[in-house]
Amino acid sequence: MAKTDDPTGRAADNRNPQAEQMGDAAMARTLAHQAEAIWPQEQPLFDRYGLSGALRILDLGCGTGEITRRLAQRYPQATLVGVDILPQNLSRARRDSAAFGDRIVYAGGDAFALGYADAAFDLVVCRHMSQAVPDFAQVLAEITRVLKPGGWLHLLTEDYGMLHVPSGARDVDRFWLDGPMVFLESVGCDGRIGRHTPPLMERAGYRDIAMDYVVVDTLRVPRATFAGIIAAWRDGFAEALAQSSGRALAEVTADFDAMIVAIGTPPQYAVWHVPIASGRKPA
Repeated sequence: MAKTDDPTGRAADNRNPQAEQMGDAAMARTLAHQAEAIWPQEQPLFDRYGLSGALRILDLGCGTGEITRRLAQRYPQATLVGVDILPQNLSRARRDSAAFGDRIVYAGGDAFALGYADAAFDLVVCRHMSQAVPDFAQVLAEITRVLKPGGWLHLLTEDYGMLHVPSGARDVDRFWLDGPMVFLESVGCDGRIGRHTPPLMERAGYRDIAMDYVVVDTLRVPRATFAGIIAAWRDGFAEALAQSSGRALAEVTADFDAMIVAIGTPPQYAVWHVPIASGRKPA
């Protein structure tokens, strides 16, 4: 997602502008908490695709392999390729996926220029990545290229306007608009990509497009798990959000902490609607 850095340390063509945050140790905790919170509601969506047998599945932006392993269990005859830009993620994914043997292969790769032949995969899964790269339409074009005619795309595509935590002394609704949205815009990414995804898929030629929502809230998900997502985001992103917004780091951290307390304190209610777009490449 990013070309090799030049001698000054800057990427010549930076397609992975959140590499520092995504490579932070907190990201492994984020991915684990998100998988625990989201997968139980997400898994039934795969029934719609009607896929079985000796499939080839690409998990693009696989991170630490949390969902790659779950997909391997969901599709026991499939072979899977997990692709990520960060070596530390892939190292952990390989370690934790050893029980699956050669059914899962992990590889470094550029989502803007995938090293796979046309029509190589029956199913492409891409989760928590669309908000992390600029010009996601280019990534979608690569996904479409490597997807077989009649194959399915399963795309978890975040939207930070769909996360609501009760406000107390701090206006945490305003936090998302003035913090993550501003930061993502500053690095060329789209913090509202969730709501923008169905039109992108339609323009790319997909059929049977659907938009589903996993509801991560304090009724469906353990409070500690939900709060753990926010805590990991705080640890990985607070400094970048402070810099992009011009706010003091202590103020940004205090907003995160207020959300963590609210999520963890019954009977307060918090909710994150997580968009999942799906569609079929025409046969």
